[in-house]
Amino acid sequence: MTMKRTLLAVFALGFVLVFGNLAIAETIDSLPSWNDGKSKQSIIEFVAKVTEKGSPDFVPLEERIAVFDNDGTLWAEQPMYFQLFFALDRVKELAPQHPEWEGKEPFASLLKGDVKSALAGGEKSILEIVMATHAGMTTTEFEQNVKDWIATAKHPTTKRPYTEMVYQPMLELLTYLRANDFKTFIVSGGGIEFMRPWAEEVYGIPPEQVVGSSIKTKFEMKNGEPVLVRQPELNFIDDKAGKPVGINQHIGRRPIAAFGNSDGDLEMLQWSTAGKGSRFALYVHHTDSIREWAYDRKSSIGRLDKGLDEAQANGWTIVDMKLDWKVIYPYEK
Repeated sequence: MTMKRTLLAVFALGFVLVFGNLAIAETIDSLPSWNDGKSKQSIIEFVAKVTEKGSPDFVPLEERIAVFDNDGTLWAEQPMYFQLFFALDRVKELAPQHPEWEGKEPFASLLKGDVKSALAGGEKSILEIVMATHAGMTTTEFEQNVKDWIATAKHPTTKRPYTEMVYQPMLELLTYLRANDFKTFIVSGGGIEFMRPWAEEVYGIPPEQVVGSSIKTKFEMKNGEPVLVRQPELNFIDDKAGKPVGINQHIGRRPIAAFGNSDGDLEMLQWSTAGKGSRFALYVHHTDSIREWAYDRKSSIGRLDKGLDEAQANGWTIVDMKLDWKVIYPYEK
């Protein structure tokens, strides 16, 4: 009897350990920075139905593609796109080599600290600034410039490194999707070679899974070494209708999930949700004027107007940043 009771006790203990641990694992929150609600639940339900074998919505591993806009979706974009801050800092750094800039706009205004006047020329002025600061060097040199800047530059409002201005709930979402065998891509209007040097460390997304705008490059031999030299000429704009084109060229599969925050992402969400089978689209709606910025239909940065209407009409998930996110940035945890 003693031996029998011992065996039963061991069996009972094993049962508790195995099934108790399973129960605990099931209760672990993979999205702890998300408040419980429709947005969080829609994500969990979508992932469950496309990953459960035997489900009519099951999606094979190779087709589990999720695409994310960067500016305003994975990290902040106010008061100006961060890549533009990089370009403005580069103007100051390069100014000693270009004395002619003191009498030439938009550079003259920038050197006086008058960013508003410098950008008054709109896209033409921005293009001039970008070409002057992003071209005329090898791809390796540009990569190092980006790495040096991202390691030291601070956001003008929060005084935090730009890599701390990423959204903690979205970092958790990236991890959650990859834990369920999704391959995650950045598809951004930002420069592809601006994002690649730091995207893997910050987001866990390797360089080959970054899609973005680009300028032309040219193969040359310099001092007996093969290099790629960045030319002052646009190659591809990965924004709006360009995003589905970029996805097709770089990824070669239609995503089953797409995440954005502005009208610039609308075509990407439309393209992704138009495929067969279960699909998911999510817009991050900037509604928190205290912890972040509140903006949508009338904003010159990250405008969400037509996309907001279409999301509501199509039943896409709309994240209310103020209500749906417990914290916004990693340093708030």
